[in-house]
Amino acid sequence: MTLFKVKVENKAPVELGAFLMKNGFSKKAVNDAKNNDGMILVNHKRRFTNYQLHFGDEVIFVPGNERENPWLKPSYKPLVIAKETENYLVINKPADLLSIPSRYDDNAVVNRVLGYFEQQKLQGVKPHVVTRLDRETSGLVLVGKNAIAHSRFSKLDKDQFVKKYHAIVHGNFAENELKGVIDKPIGKKGDAVKRSITPDGKRAITAYQVLKQEPGISLVELRLYTGRTHQIRLHMQSINHPLFGDPLYGINDEFNRQALNCFYLAFPDPFAHNQLVEIEITDPEDMQSLWQNSTKKEL
Repeated sequence: MTLFKVKVENKAPVELGAFLMKNGFSKKAVNDAKNNDGMILVNHKRRFTNYQLHFGDEVIFVPGNERENPWLKPSYKPLVIAKETENYLVINKPADLLSIPSRYDDNAVVNRVLGYFEQQKLQGVKPHVVTRLDRETSGLVLVGKNAIAHSRFSKLDKDQFVKKYHAIVHGNFAENELKGVIDKPIGKKGDAVKRSITPDGKRAITAYQVLKQEPGISLVELRLYTGRTHQIRLHMQSINHPLFGDPLYGINDEFNRQALNCFYLAFPDPFAHNQLVEIEITDPEDMQSLWQNSTKKEL
């Protein structure tokens, strides 16, 4: 089981409970440590959360047992790990895979991570998805191994997570459109899955840069500054460059999923003094083939 050690650097006395909350231990995690076989120690002695800490004290937090989800089943299908530490994983998710299981699909990233934990005989760990992708979008997904990881990552500002995508889109860009920012609000369209650009929607900002283009097809790098549902797909359609494989917002073509891959993820590691972690992967074979084959055609 993972334990966490934190040195008290406050000059003024502070209550243990407040100190834990400030350092990324959620109220639920604190309660689990008190009630479900965990421990909270100060200088190797058990203390209550109203105990007064002083400069130089060492707090040792041993998480309690997380409640098992009887509906969550492990999957032993392949899992591509881009990075692993004691507290989190970064998964290279293929297309056609949910991040979180649904009522009708128990082969999501979470299920595969759970199966991986079992195979590795890892104790006291449980998957907590921090960043997620649409089913048909491939790329990097951050998964905490415990509730503390999820809590600490959740306390980071959203703009501290840098997610960059590659998209292959229809059409070509003019010289003065090779780089830009799309700032258009996105909202729901009735009760359907489809979203739309609407004045009363939530603000959505996407930066893009064209990397390559051939007649009728372009490779674009994008960065999200907000995280609205279908944001990239809808924003690119709004400037007349819908993604390949996206009939919901664009054109019926022969590609069998939206040509979108989260190839870059960066974030401060809350377990390593906020040291910057950067991970970059190559685009999957289907997108590489789409680009190579399309550029050979007379479009």
